[in-house]
Amino acid sequence: MCINKVKMIIAHPVLWVCLFCLTACSSEGDTPRDLTYEFKKPANFPEPTYTFDNNTITKEGFLLGRKLFFDPKLSRDGSVSCNNCHQQSKAFADSEQHPVSVGIDDLLGIRNAPSLTNLAFFKEFFWDGGVTHLDFVPINAIESEVEMDEDLANLVRKLKNDSEYPELFLQAFGTEEVTSPYILHALSQFTLMMVSSNSAYDKYVRNEGQILSETEMAGLQLFKQKCSSCHSGELFTDFTYRNNGLDSEFDDTGRARITEGIQDEGKFRVPSLRNVELTSPYMHDGRFKTLEAVLDHYSEGVVISPTLDEELKGNTSLGISMNEDEKSKIIAFLRTLTDREFISDSKFHNK
Repeated sequence: MCINKVKMIIAHPVLWVCLFCLTACSSEGDTPRDLTYEFKKPANFPEPTYTFDNNTITKEGFLLGRKLFFDPKLSRDGSVSCNNCHQQSKAFADSEQHPVSVGIDDLLGIRNAPSLTNLAFFKEFFWDGGVTHLDFVPINAIESEVEMDEDLANLVRKLKNDSEYPELFLQAFGTEEVTSPYILHALSQFTLMMVSSNSAYDKYVRNEGQILSETEMAGLQLFKQKCSSCHSGELFTDFTYRNNGLDSEFDDTGRARITEGIQDEGKFRVPSLRNVELTSPYMHDGRFKTLEAVLDHYSEGVVISPTLDEELKGNTSLGISMNEDEKSKIIAFLRTLTDREFISDSKFHNK
């Protein structure tokens, strides 16, 4: 293209729009990219930790992952899907009726199913950090005897013989061959897009015209004083493992199951507090049904044990000093972390 023609395009607004559209087209043809399926880091979030270079999100990969997420074929007898324990209305955590996960044959797990939001920013997964890459997270649920109880190789065989899946794998990965890595990559593409970043708090910190009430602002200041040593940063977790004084003896030793060190007994990952209003019941075993009960625990229910976190060892008493007014203000702030846009986003619906 000669210089005169370039000048003409830049000067003409209609032609400029056309040029923009052409540059947004995919290399495979003239189809514009669907930005609905493009991962975007929120302005107030840290950099993601996921290895996108090995698994770029595409519309086709996302849609395949969504179909797999809702498909009970992933379980041994076709009775349990990922969605059973991870529901959008609960920010992809479990129902409040289930303190611990309920799997195949109504068998009970030992821990509460946590929210799947913002996993692109995590380095370790589960309450004990036993998995260090998102792609391998689904294997635990699929092959767990009390969750889906399915062999991954058998799942591959089932999907190969399915009337729909080979074509969907072709669209997503360029081959009809169904493999376990492709299954895991598709599920990761779906869950990676579960970015929750449009709560009232987010819009407030990004100066998007959101105003927090006087009570919410007071709660924010109290939260910073009393809670942020563990629930820090924009994800409201420091990603550490801590004993928060629930028990003096441990049926579930938590992080010690992974490290095999007695110094980690009773320690569990500090959870993100985003959408915490929606994700009851709380703690690794779902023992508390309300946020009020959680704060009551920290103010007056902490018990001593050898690995109790230092933050909870006061000079005169255990726990965190809070009166009822302070608790109510902290809860008011925590509710500003609820992202209603996220839990109603139609791209995550089962279709």
